[in-house]
Amino acid sequence: MFTKKPEPGESVTKIGERPSGEAKSSPFTERPATYAKAPSPAASKMVPSIIGEDLTINGNVNSKGEIQVDGDIQGDINCGSLLLGDKSHVSGNVVAEDVVVRGRVVGSIRGLRVTLQAQSHVEGDIFHQSLAIEQGAYFEGKSRRSDDPLAELRAEKAAAADPT
Repeated sequence: MFTKKPEPGESVTKIGERPSGEAKSSPFTERPATYAKAPSPAASKMVPSIIGEDLTINGNVNSKGEIQVDGDIQGDINCGSLLLGDKSHVSGNVVAEDVVVRGRVVGSIRGLRVTLQAQSHVEGDIFHQSLAIEQGAYFEGKSRRSDDPLAELRAEKAAAADPT
C-alpha cells in the first residue's frame, strides 16, 4: 500500500511501464498469441466459424478448422473441432477430432475425443478414442471405442465407393 521514496540516482519503474530497452506498445494494439503469424499454415490457430442461434442450415457443413454451433443444422458436420452450444440442434452425423456437446444431436458422432456435457442430449452411436460423459447428460445409443475412429470412416467410404 505504501511505497518508499527512491534514493537519489535510483531508477524508478512505474506500474504498467516496461523496463528500458523494450519496445513500448499498447495492449489494445497487440494481437493475441492465437492470431500471431506462424511459420506454416498448419501450425497456425484459426478463429472458429460460428453458427448463431438464429441460423438454420439445411445441408452438410464442412470445415478444416473449428466450428461453434449455437443454431440448427439439418445435415452432416465434418470439421477439425466442434463445439455444440446449449441451444444447438443437429440432425445428422458428426465427424471431428474434438467434439464437445452441450446441445442436442440426433445422429452418430465420430471423433477422437468426445465430451458430452451435463446439459447434452445425444440420440445415436458414438465412435471414439476417448469419451467423457458428465453427470446429467442424456445418451441413447451405442458407444464403441476405437484407436482411430476417423480412419475407420475413411475405410468405410473407400469400400462403399469401390463397387468391386
